[in-house]
Amino acid sequence: MPSAPKIVQAKLFIGGEFVDAVSGKTFATINPATGDVITYVAEADKADAHVAVQAAKKAFARGSAWRTLDASARGRLLYRLADLIERDRELLAAMESLDNGKPFSDAYNADLPLAYKCYRYFAGWADKIQGATVPIDGNHIAMTRKEPVGVVAQIVPWNFPFLMVAWKLAPALAAGNCVVLKLAEQTPLTGLHLALLINEAGFPPGVVNILSGYGPTAGAALVAHPDVDKVAFTGSTEVGRIIQREAAGTLKNVTLELGGKSPAIVFPDADIDDAVEKTHFALFFNQGQCCCAGSRLFVHEDIYDEFLKRAAARCAKRTVGDGLSSGCEQGPQVDEEQFNKILGYVKSGQEQGARLVCGGQRHGDRGYFVQPTIFADVTDNMSIAREEIFGPVMSVLKFKDTEEVIRRANDSEYGLAGAVFTKNLDTAMTVSTALRVGTVWINCYDVLEACVPFGGYRQSGNGRELGEAGLAQYTETKTITIAVAAKNS
Repeated sequence: MPSAPKIVQAKLFIGGEFVDAVSGKTFATINPATGDVITYVAEADKADAHVAVQAAKKAFARGSAWRTLDASARGRLLYRLADLIERDRELLAAMESLDNGKPFSDAYNADLPLAYKCYRYFAGWADKIQGATVPIDGNHIAMTRKEPVGVVAQIVPWNFPFLMVAWKLAPALAAGNCVVLKLAEQTPLTGLHLALLINEAGFPPGVVNILSGYGPTAGAALVAHPDVDKVAFTGSTEVGRIIQREAAGTLKNVTLELGGKSPAIVFPDADIDDAVEKTHFALFFNQGQCCCAGSRLFVHEDIYDEFLKRAAARCAKRTVGDGLSSGCEQGPQVDEEQFNKILGYVKSGQEQGARLVCGGQRHGDRGYFVQPTIFADVTDNMSIAREEIFGPVMSVLKFKDTEEVIRRANDSEYGLAGAVFTKNLDTAMTVSTALRVGTVWINCYDVLEACVPFGGYRQSGNGRELGEAGLAQYTETKTITIAVAAKNS
């Protein structure tokens, strides 16, 4: 396992330069495994947001180095950035583990490869963004162009700090936009290191600007700024509502990837051991801090007791510890606020009558560790079955038949993801098409590739990340109609 990485970049990145905040303020970023300060980073606020937006606006202006750059050259820059990320894979994974708490092995084997694959995927799109010719009446030729939106503010969450930057930055740059990126205040370190790689790759100044700071100050300033053309946000549904309201004043283009309470449904013909392992992963991966976590686990009554027995046995084997320690499966929650929120939901589950099968306590006496927890006999009206916990708390519900479980699974304000475990193709397709969610996995979970769209229905947001649908969020469609001179007969 690597040792704790050395932090070399803790300033804001604006116009291709590393600068202190206008106010001179800094804030601490904390190691959630210990509660100790890792380092202090620059604290951006409204003044810094304005400077960063102006840098992006200048970089996007007609005649700038970015606007005159060939689309294929944009792609080459993204390929180069992906190569640099892969080169620094171990360092970035260690930094992510230190700052976020996740196991180094997860960051190294999942977050980092998915990130540089994402940059490469969208690099390939850069010179393939095409319009169309449209036949219309009269002596005219009509065509469409796909053009960049302009200056884009992107606000990313703390659960997958480096990967979520890739999901947003790669398509925006491929389409020719300029970006101001606001990092999560809990986890700024890998995003700030990315600024070094952006300069090393050779991006023109101002094309990417990166701010560390708080949502109510730096984030809110970007959302309200009149020179920001688009806002892309990933985070809680509560904050997403605020962003949509605040962006309405300037009628910004807004995409939101928000929370979830995703159902995972296990039918009696499923391979129980396989379903136990995959639903375990669906809930407990990343300390349960996944927007698409399978946090409502519906198990058919015929196999309910046996499934619970095996799920509890698997949970008991889960290793909890410092993310930089060898053999760790589960690290700490990201901070004290999240830690306390999760334990509050555990208490709520017990008070509302759910049966605690395992866990339910703090792990250790230092840092923000929560024991892997399973509740049985959960009913649909309990808080742990309706609200997003964002932690390692599995709620297991019993069902009798297909129509019943479809109705109950859809009885949620969210609609991000879902899963079906069965050997019956008819059952799998019936349920997957009936679920009102953006992604359904059949006999698997969390299969997320850059070429496949991801996003939610209802309170889980609007718009899509990844794939051609994700790229489309960063373009505008322009129609050009040409009159063709009539030829004398």
